[in-house]
Amino acid sequence: MAFDFRPATRENVGLLIGLSGSSGSGKTFTAMRLANGMAGDAPFCVIDTEAGRAKHYADRFRFDHGDLRPPFTPDRYAEAITAAADGPYPVIVVDSMSHEWAGEGGILDQQEDELDRMAGQDWKKREACKMASWIKPKMGHKRMMQQLLQIRPHLILCFRAEPKIEMVRTDKGTWEVREKQTLTGLNGWVPISEKNLPYELTASFLLMPDHPGVPLPIKLQEQHRALFPLDQPITEDSGRQLATWASGGVALEPDLEQQWLTRLLAAKDRQQLEAVAKQLKAATGLDDEAIRSLRAAYKARLKTVLQRRTVKA
Repeated sequence: MAFDFRPATRENVGLLIGLSGSSGSGKTFTAMRLANGMAGDAPFCVIDTEAGRAKHYADRFRFDHGDLRPPFTPDRYAEAITAAADGPYPVIVVDSMSHEWAGEGGILDQQEDELDRMAGQDWKKREACKMASWIKPKMGHKRMMQQLLQIRPHLILCFRAEPKIEMVRTDKGTWEVREKQTLTGLNGWVPISEKNLPYELTASFLLMPDHPGVPLPIKLQEQHRALFPLDQPITEDSGRQLATWASGGVALEPDLEQQWLTRLLAAKDRQQLEAVAKQLKAATGLDDEAIRSLRAAYKARLKTVLQRRTVKA
């Protein structure tokens, strides 16, 4: 069978967006705002594992709803998402994806059932079979992911997140408790999911209850940064621009002041923040009002960074 090669163009790119957060962080509402913007005039679809809670927003958004009930196996998730992908929906929201890992009948339950089958209550045998007991559940997850990566509609996956800590040996040889550092989480908050799933996402964000819907980027590629202002909640406008980009169009660029504000808010420590501020001093094209606004934003961000550093200490 011969292969055909053609010049690459960006058209009809399917996106996988992840929104993680604890209760009250605005995951469901944010997912719907994003989906509403991405879907345009068409309705989107919500696969709901939260006993119909997504229907609380039925008066606000135009969407079709489907309940996904236990057992929350990877195969049932794949069945539901494939059914939605075969429908008329340009965007599919899954709320919540965390049940596939930690819900009733999810991967953790499947592994425990498999261990019971292989070793019963023989604790010595259970220890020996522990690794083997993960094979069947992990294969189910792998099949699900293979199907998800082949569908054409955009997918927005909501994850519950939980704070994690770890013990780290310092340069002085002592042990210190710190927020867990991981590429799939942020500030010690880690999405509840199979550990490799977040790597498949096009973009992912952490949302916090103190600023619901305001994105803290976990994974955000350069070409998408301008679409998500970091000082305000995610809105339908981000969804519209994201869909335009995915279809091959050119998303609107924010103004120069907004670009600098995004860079200031993305700085994770004092060193990064001061580096951006240094570049900002040499920048051109900003009026006096914009400069005053950005100086205020720098001071506010510096205060936040220093407070976070004090809490860690």
